[in-house]
Amino acid sequence: MTLMDAEPRTPSPATHDVTNQPPPLTPYDASDDAALLEGLRREGAGWAEAGLRRLGLRAGGPEAQEWGELANRHEPVLRTHDRYGHRVDEVDFHPSWHKLMRVAVAEGLAGAPWADGRPGAHVARAAGGLVWGHTEAGHGCPTSMTYAAVPALRRQPELAKVYEPLLTSREYDPGLRVPTQKRGLLAGMGMTEKQGGSDVRTNTTTATPTAEPGMYTLRGHKWFTSAPMCDVFLVLAQAPDGLSCFLVPRVLPDGTRNTFRIQRLKDKLGNRSNASSEPEFDGTVAWLVGPEGQGVKTIIEMVNCTRLDCVMMSAALMRKTLVEAGHHARHRGAFGARLLDQPLMRNVLADLALESEAATTLTLRLAGAADRSVRGGDGPQDERAFRRIATAVGKYWVTKRGPAFTAEALECLGGNGYVEESGMPRHYREAPLLSIWEGSGNVNALDVLRALTREPATAEAFFAEIALAQGADARLDAAVTRLRSGLGEVTQSGARRLVERMALTLQASLLVRHAPPAVADAFCATRLDGDWGHSFGTLPDSADLDGILGRALPPAS
Repeated sequence: MTLMDAEPRTPSPATHDVTNQPPPLTPYDASDDAALLEGLRREGAGWAEAGLRRLGLRAGGPEAQEWGELANRHEPVLRTHDRYGHRVDEVDFHPSWHKLMRVAVAEGLAGAPWADGRPGAHVARAAGGLVWGHTEAGHGCPTSMTYAAVPALRRQPELAKVYEPLLTSREYDPGLRVPTQKRGLLAGMGMTEKQGGSDVRTNTTTATPTAEPGMYTLRGHKWFTSAPMCDVFLVLAQAPDGLSCFLVPRVLPDGTRNTFRIQRLKDKLGNRSNASSEPEFDGTVAWLVGPEGQGVKTIIEMVNCTRLDCVMMSAALMRKTLVEAGHHARHRGAFGARLLDQPLMRNVLADLALESEAATTLTLRLAGAADRSVRGGDGPQDERAFRRIATAVGKYWVTKRGPAFTAEALECLGGNGYVEESGMPRHYREAPLLSIWEGSGNVNALDVLRALTREPATAEAFFAEIALAQGADARLDAAVTRLRSGLGEVTQSGARRLVERMALTLQASLLVRHAPPAVADAFCATRLDGDWGHSFGTLPDSADLDGILGRALPPAS
């Protein structure tokens, strides 16, 4: 029998119908978070709530979510030369990156708060980052560095007069041109070198004075310089009188390109949308920021700002993955019930919700301290001293919790969470960065020890803050007593243990004062009183899971 003689085949029946799969999460409101909105009002930025809600709808919309996915799928590409052989050292980004950046800058997530006279402007920015962070993490790097560069640049008033109005602009104006001819600028940083990393005092990049006052030429190689398409960079280099800070523009005032040879882009675990580079300086023109020999002192304010952003970005990542996990559990059934109704899954989600609320609440408290510090207000205690130590404590702890948190949230989706289409692998790869950026765990833990020993006012301010909750919870009071008694016995090898206890005690005090009893009680029982296991989902039977989840998870759309 030939093929022509064969009987025609009947259509195959459908092999399956797709059931028991959650619908897309988008669109959703990324600002629909009680802890976020309450903290915004409490820290003096209630005036920004309407704009934050508008941004939340945009962040959770399908368009912005797609921008984040595309910006990471189509990674930046280095072009060292143009078609004619000229050295250009440019990095090309996908259009989605520019769309994300345009919104971020317009919404005041870069340098804008420094030009905003309203009390709470820095809190509003942090809250905006918690919301817009639901889209994509990589573009938070240049906005953070731009924000952090402004106070450091103020150490050189004549430079700040020229560049600050452009760094605080709400206009995103990409492309390498003379900075003063643009509508808005972005700033990057070039601190670390291959031989030293966080130990920047071992930098070997040299700065040679020129005949023009304040102008130097740099020679050296930086190891991690992110967002190389920024307009200006703050760079550390060894001047005749020691390590100093310099402003390096990509394009000089006469329109010529400054020497900024990008040797390669880093092939990173995550943060793929953001270009991190190794630039070489060779006769690179730079202007001194602050006195010679005081480079670290000049950039210390910058460090406080970027550490706050590490806390904020980790908290945003926690909230984003919690929302994803909760959405999946609400719509997925297993063993005869929705996952959200299964007691053990409820325990896992409630435990994650506690961690997320504690991170969000601490972020906004730190932002409030930053806002009041830069405006000269002291609040109920010395906000400057509190900010100094609490930001380092928060940077250490919240960023450390991020990887374990995102792994657990991913697991809530099961195998669905392990595939790229879910977006969860991208979040998981991002999480470790925030513990490394601006000083890894050991660097921050040792910085806390340094503050406690050299700046006694920081300990006083820290304990004054947690004393505001004194008497409200016996477990918290006991934790404070243990913390005080252990301060004098801490060695360097015990620094992490100390900072962990400081962070948990501080978070607990904030939740006892500001969160509902279901949240505060469960947090104190587990994080302070030891009624907890070694992984998420080990809350005691006494925990009010309904109260915790009812507050944490947005209602079904």
